[in-house]
Amino acid sequence: MAESHGLNHSAQGASNGQTGPYYDLRPSTKRELPRLTPGTLYLVATPIGNLEDITLRALRVLRQCDVIAAEDTRRTLQLLRHYQIQKPLLSCHAHNEARRAAEVVARLREGAIVALVTDAGSPGVSDPGERIVRATWEAGYRVEPVPGPCALVAALSASGLPGHRFHFVGFLPHKPGPRRRLIETVLSTPATLVIYESPHRIERLLQELATLCPDRLIVLARELTKKHEQFLRGRACEMLERARAQKIQGECVVLVEPPPTISEPIES
Repeated sequence: MAESHGLNHSAQGASNGQTGPYYDLRPSTKRELPRLTPGTLYLVATPIGNLEDITLRALRVLRQCDVIAAEDTRRTLQLLRHYQIQKPLLSCHAHNEARRAAEVVARLREGAIVALVTDAGSPGVSDPGERIVRATWEAGYRVEPVPGPCALVAALSASGLPGHRFHFVGFLPHKPGPRRRLIETVLSTPATLVIYESPHRIERLLQELATLCPDRLIVLARELTKKHEQFLRGRACEMLERARAQKIQGECVVLVEPPPTISEPIES
């Protein structure tokens, strides 16, 4: 639990100019951490597979908030039960987010502390949450991110591809025309590309990459942080053959190396 670490804190963060809570890691006999702020929407990043990856701060927010707005309440309940947390849940997914945004703002107006979570990772990043965040800002209430696990960062850091400049594509369109045009556009970007893809469409993506950039190095990261985590590396045409021979399961992060001219970091 976060409370057991005895971190010094200052709500104003005056010593370093921060506007949010400031944590001093020097030894202290003080055990109390900053209280959550009423009328605030906390964006809580949740594990992308391994439940141990949740942060101490995220657990504290989930324990102390008044209500949790969750993409899938069943998935969130599994996480809460694992950490013995009991809180009211509000279903908030892609199909009802516009309606829920007004309800969340109404709760904030009453002084409630609301935590927003998705099934995995950070709200609003290739997941629901953007509308609620925008509505909260527009209504004049505070939004505070609680960072944590991220498939994009995990895959990029372990890929061996240039990380000094990257372009996050997220999920591609399903329709062939817009999908093809977007892939052609981003392939000219002077950066490592990071694409999210489902196992049902991964072979399709590799076919498209094998056609458009057969000699580019591809890294496919699947089941990140889980028991069967795997990184597959090879040229686009090689990766297509491997995908056809081996059924790819689990959510995938596909990274595409940048054009050779920018593969080395820029010296400052």
